[in-house]
Amino acid sequence: MTTMGAGMDGQVVRRHGTLLAVTALAATLVLTGCGAGDDSGSKDAAGSAAEAPAKAGVAGEAGEANRDTAADAAGAAGAGAPDLRVDQRAIIYTGTMRVQVDDVDAAARETTAVATRAGGFIGGDQRRSAGVDAVAELQLRVPAPKFAGVVEEIAKLGRQQSREIDTQDVTEETVDLDARITSQRARVDSARRLLGRATSITDLVSLENELGRREADLASLEAKKRRLADLTALSTITVSLAGPAAKAAEEKAETGFLVGLRGGWKAFVASLTVLLTVLGALLPWLVALGVPLAVLLVVLRRRRKVPALVGPVSAPPPVPAARSAP
Repeated sequence: MTTMGAGMDGQVVRRHGTLLAVTALAATLVLTGCGAGDDSGSKDAAGSAAEAPAKAGVAGEAGEANRDTAADAAGAAGAGAPDLRVDQRAIIYTGTMRVQVDDVDAAARETTAVATRAGGFIGGDQRRSAGVDAVAELQLRVPAPKFAGVVEEIAKLGRQQSREIDTQDVTEETVDLDARITSQRARVDSARRLLGRATSITDLVSLENELGRREADLASLEAKKRRLADLTALSTITVSLAGPAAKAAEEKAETGFLVGLRGGWKAFVASLTVLLTVLGALLPWLVALGVPLAVLLVVLRRRRKVPALVGPVSAPPPVPAARSAP
C-alpha cells in the first residue's frame, strides 16, 4: 500500500511538472509574439509618422499648384472676358417723338433749354411756316444717362402724338474692336521693327508699303471705335413740334386697288393742273402774237382776191380759120 501511494504521488508530481513546463512554453511564445507584434507595429507607426510629413508636403505642393493654376485661369478669364453688367454695356439709344404745342417757337426754345441743361446740344433745327400750322424739327444730342429724363420733359411741353424709342446693344462689337485694335497695333510695331532692320532698297520699299497698309487699317479701326463711342455716349432724339393746325404725321403706306385708283386719280389731276398751268402761261403770248398774225393773214388773202375781180378781161386767143382744100 505504501509502495502504491508513493507511485501515485510520483505520477502526480510528474504531471504537474509537465503542465508547468507546457504553461511556461506557451507563455514564452505569447510574450515573444507580442514583442514581435509590438516591434512591427512600432516600426510601422514610425514609418507612417516619417512618411506623413512627406506626403503632406507633396499634397500641399500639389494643392498649392492647383490653386495657383486655378487662380491664373480665373485671372486670365477675368482679364479677357468683358464686363457684361447692364450698367457697363455699350448701348445706342435713339428716339423719335411728335408733340403738338400751342406755340411752336416757344416750345422749340424750351426744348433747346432742356437739352442744354442735360449737358447736350442741338444737332439740327428745321422749321416750316410761322402760323398755327408751323412745324419745327429738332435733333437733340444728349448724354445717354439723361436720355429718358429728357424724353419725359419734352413730352410735357404739349400733347404727345407719337413716340418711338430704339436701342442697339454694341457691347460685343466694341469688345471685338478693342481686340482687333490691340492686335493691329502689335502688327504695326512689328512692321516698324522690321523696317528699322532693313538692309536693301527692295526690303525697305516693301516694308514701307506694308507698314502704310497696316497703319491705314489701324486708323480705320480706331475711327470705328470713336464713332461707336460717340453714339453710345450721346443719344439722339428727333423731336417734331407741331402747331394746333398742323397736319398729323403721314399715314403708313397702303396697298390695294382703291389705293392705286386714288393714286392714279391724284396723278391725273396733278398732270391736268400742270397742263392748265402751262396753257395759262402761254395764253398771253398767244393773244399778243396770234391776233396780229390772224389779221395779217386775212389782209393778205383779200389782196390776192381783189386784182382778180377788177382787172381787164382778156379776150380769148383767136382761133385760126380753117383752110379749104385745093
